[in-house]
Amino acid sequence: MENKEHFMKEALKEAQKAYQKLEVPVGVIIVKDSKIIARAYNQKEEKNSPIKHAEILAIEKACKKLKNWRLNDCEMYVTLEPCPMCAGAIIQSRIKKLYIGTLENKSGACGSKINIMEIYQSDARVEIETGILQEECSSILKKFFKEVRTQKI
Repeated sequence: MENKEHFMKEALKEAQKAYQKLEVPVGVIIVKDSKIIARAYNQKEEKNSPIKHAEILAIEKACKKLKNWRLNDCEMYVTLEPCPMCAGAIIQSRIKKLYIGTLENKSGACGSKINIMEIYQSDARVEIETGILQEECSSILKKFFKEVRTQKI
């Protein structure tokens, strides 16, 4: 298995944790030097906060671990394309590369709806690769929202 698929499977484990807590199942891991340094999942409902997105939580954990707000040479794996808030945080934290499982056509800010990464003019450019384990990443979201609509969860 390729490294990026291995790491996206780890992000999917985080998404599963969110799913089990009735949160939108988005999971993230941050990798530096081929090691996971942070992992997180959505916690908006649990923490009653609109900013407790998986990406923000993972960035905070990685910064704490590295004792630095700059996450140079770090890669982020996220199961769903980040929103504008999270895309901005990714740019600000100077993450080197962003791997996205599935795109979010309604509010995605890394290429599908808009691309904040292109709009933002900075020396800290974030490389983006999409479609990593897309079927698995899309499937957990579809299942979650289907169950929400039919009130099975």
